[in-house]
Amino acid sequence: MLLKENYFIPFNESIDSYELPQRFTFPFYYQPHPLCLIAAKELQNYLKTQTEWHHNFGLSDDKNFVIGKMFGVLLVQNKQNEIGYLAAFSGKLAGKNHFSKFVPPVFDLLEDDGFFKIGQLEINEINGQIEILEKNPQIFEYEMIVKSEKESSILKIEEQRKLIIEGRKNRKYLRSSAEKNMNSNDFLQLKERLSKESVNEKNQLKKLKKYWANRIDIAEKNYNRFIDEITVLKNKRKDLSAILQKKIFSQYCFLNSKGISKSLGDIFIETSQQTPPAGAGECATPKLLQYAFKSEMKPLAMAEFWWGASPKSEVRKHLNFYPACHGKCKPILGHMLEGIEIDDNPLINNSFDNKTIDIIYEDDVMLVINKPAEFLSVPGKDIEDSVYLRIKQLYPKATGSLIVHRLDMSTSGLMLIALTKESHKNLQKQFIKRSIKKRYIALLNGLITEEEGVIELPLRVDLDDRPRQLVCYEYGKSAKTLWRVIERRNNQTKVYFYPETGRTHQLRVHSAHYKGLNSPIVGDDLYGVNANRLHLHAEFIEFKHPASGELMSFQIEAEF
Repeated sequence: MLLKENYFIPFNESIDSYELPQRFTFPFYYQPHPLCLIAAKELQNYLKTQTEWHHNFGLSDDKNFVIGKMFGVLLVQNKQNEIGYLAAFSGKLAGKNHFSKFVPPVFDLLEDDGFFKIGQLEINEINGQIEILEKNPQIFEYEMIVKSEKESSILKIEEQRKLIIEGRKNRKYLRSSAEKNMNSNDFLQLKERLSKESVNEKNQLKKLKKYWANRIDIAEKNYNRFIDEITVLKNKRKDLSAILQKKIFSQYCFLNSKGISKSLGDIFIETSQQTPPAGAGECATPKLLQYAFKSEMKPLAMAEFWWGASPKSEVRKHLNFYPACHGKCKPILGHMLEGIEIDDNPLINNSFDNKTIDIIYEDDVMLVINKPAEFLSVPGKDIEDSVYLRIKQLYPKATGSLIVHRLDMSTSGLMLIALTKESHKNLQKQFIKRSIKKRYIALLNGLITEEEGVIELPLRVDLDDRPRQLVCYEYGKSAKTLWRVIERRNNQTKVYFYPETGRTHQLRVHSAHYKGLNSPIVGDDLYGVNANRLHLHAEFIEFKHPASGELMSFQIEAEF
């Protein structure tokens, strides 16, 4: 179905000298095609100069409601065989979905008379009713009455129990004394009287419990009159939200080159998560491909870049290019790109044949090795070749887990390898106690003005875009890095890192995040700009030998 609107953008300059891509971009790890770079540059110039709308990207002095945004370009060939590009933004822009420069959303949630807004109004009305009920001062009063009645009940019942215990002691003493001094008839009468006293005290406790249970029941009924009403409204809201969400999933329908349409719900039901995450289908690349297929345009290549200030949690740098996210986009793009020839995944096809592991130290129980950059510490999901596999092949009689600690695939440097279960346990214990000293060296993009410092930013995995890490103060694990400048040259800074914790991507995020050093490591393809390699190297390590206890240290200079 051809669309009435035409969002095809011809290039401002001649592109005759450029070769068209042979295959479509692998969207999750790529270097932008030269024509995508030109398209992105033209779009960025438009963002600088346009006056059609206003959105605070955080690039001016206005720091209120700053929202940076991901923009995407799709190199396409139209039905007239003309080469141009399409543009899109992720999510909403300036609170809207439709602008003349950008392709429309796959489904417009913001339509005034659409089911989403009508459903939202109904849910908002319930929210208002809940808010009024929750603010009713009688709820607090009845809640305090319930609390007071329960506390009084515990106190009074405990007092009665103490009386029973005291009475039991007194009766025991009287029985013991009377047995020695009374005749048998008087003693039997005393025992009968004491027994009745015991029964009376127990009956009083039962009555007391019943009395307070009744009082608490009345107080709770008064309190629950309000709470039950709120619960009914919350359950109604939950049901309406679920129905609305399911309807939304069915409305987001994505085409592919074969003309097959699939809903968001159907796409994600085949994944481990089954339910689409929030915002799925609103990213730039699915929007671009959807419009291209509807308009019978051939997609040739894609690229996405960040425009604006960095968000608080993610590492996003103004003008940097980023891959499509895994959590939201991977299942969708898996369907949309079906039947299109795509570039190989460089992470899977990265050959390790030319990688060698240098053994720096060796004895009967352990090794110290120098891991090359771009080489896995342990087998990955798609790649088996790793430090673990190589060591297992070299030392087939080694016992235990071998790998004591890991370095990121892109990081080079010193690693400890245990050849026995005992040495593995000993070395791991040293890591847990943080008695092992480590020093990394890194080259950062940018000039660091201070000489040294400490970075403490808690980290957790980005659930929508593994293996990226987020700064998260609510759920993140503590991460602490000490750093010191070595030298500055060519707008770059070489630093020492002394990590006190060992979180995934800790040094990379602490370097790149705006609350850290705000300067990504050179060659960081996740948090900065790709280069020939990640310029991060585990240079120095000091530990106690797992068998002898001798203090040992090793240092290997970085290749950069």
